[in-house]
Amino acid sequence: MLRSLFRALKSSQTHRNAVCFAWMDPKDDLKLYSPPPEVRGMTSLNREVFTRNITVQALRVPVKVLNKVVKSLKNVIIQRPGLSRVVPDREGNSDCRLVLLDPHKVSSPSSFSGAEEEALRSFSVPLELQDYQLTLGYENLKSEEVLEAVLPLGQDVTSGFSRVGHIAHMNLREHQLPYRNLIGQVIMDKNPGVTCVVNKTNTIDSTYRNFKMEVLAGEENMVAKVKENGVTYEFDFSRVYWNPRLSTEHQRIVQQVKPGDTVFDVFAGVGPFAIPAARCGANVLANDLNPESYRWLEHNCKLNKVENRVRTFNLDGRAFIQGPLRQELPALLKQKVAIHVVMNLPALAIDFLDAFRVLLQHEPPSDSQLPTVHCYGFSKDDDPARDVTQRASEAVGFSLENRSSVHFVRNVAPNKDMMCVSFSIPKQVLYNSEPTLTVLISECANEPATKKQKCEEAAQTT
Repeated sequence: MLRSLFRALKSSQTHRNAVCFAWMDPKDDLKLYSPPPEVRGMTSLNREVFTRNITVQALRVPVKVLNKVVKSLKNVIIQRPGLSRVVPDREGNSDCRLVLLDPHKVSSPSSFSGAEEEALRSFSVPLELQDYQLTLGYENLKSEEVLEAVLPLGQDVTSGFSRVGHIAHMNLREHQLPYRNLIGQVIMDKNPGVTCVVNKTNTIDSTYRNFKMEVLAGEENMVAKVKENGVTYEFDFSRVYWNPRLSTEHQRIVQQVKPGDTVFDVFAGVGPFAIPAARCGANVLANDLNPESYRWLEHNCKLNKVENRVRTFNLDGRAFIQGPLRQELPALLKQKVAIHVVMNLPALAIDFLDAFRVLLQHEPPSDSQLPTVHCYGFSKDDDPARDVTQRASEAVGFSLENRSSVHFVRNVAPNKDMMCVSFSIPKQVLYNSEPTLTVLISECANEPATKKQKCEEAAQTT
């Protein structure tokens, strides 16, 4: 009866796992690839200490069918970084090779599935396994395996980072700091092309949007070269703001820009909105307060050959809105071209929206396209879309409810989202200097739902 049950399970993954665990203790199975316990607590990386020997099963395969067998057994062949899956035959037979099998999946001939057995029979490969002593070293371990073995038991293991050109940027927690140099070296070792690992040591400065960082491993060259959405950027990562997680958002906004449009980038950084928009045929006015961002913005415009389509400014955001933007707007409104205003400074951008109040004196032609603002903000509210819309309404002095759209960009921390609210600036904001607008909105916030709706309708028709 047991034999019948064994045959019924022959080709299933359940069978394979059951057989493996029958041959080895579960604890040994989990620790099979783990480094020796002596590495626990190491703060200075010693790669030699990670070496250990394990026993795996090997299958002798004729060279003439080797590739076919490897393909048929792809699910059970050993897979480790820097480790060869096929080794010379120990008996010196040049016509055969040994195929090393994953000890978690194969411990005896009965571990093979029905399909794998059939494939081996068709290639005339005997189901005969032999023990093979395998030496695993530091180079055969993944970064998370190394760090899990080194850091104290029960502590979070951080192996994630943001890649900025040759730089790996980490945000280590307090308990990981004693191991920071080891962590940096491991990240550099295990990620080809990474030659510098840094850790952020403070929060982003709201003025220039950069942060202090500590080099954990590698060279101290902070000038990075990155490519995003087909555009090349160069900048000093230690002195400007760059977030590789925003590439999709950059693309989303730029896809709304058409040739001949005008884009005002109020907080342009090194150009991730401005330069792609110019490459699309838009005319761009790009601004940043940080002198380093301004310098690299100009550099990247030349690097991507769009310097003739981008005018750059080194001003405060409010001064840019009430200066260059205000000067250009009347003529653009008469030309009836689409105008985009990008405000990507999520910590503060909403506070700058009041700069649009009574920006112009004379109303444009009735069929003019008023500027579309894309304003970013953080929210910890349970309803972040409602929150950023309400705050933007208060800033411009006019209700944007049913006049705006809100896009979720990303979650930046637990209970903290980055949002983008987009809206066409109401002409009552650009031209109307009557104080009743802000008063009406303030009153609406304190009224019952029915009266609030009437109040808001009054504000929108004022």
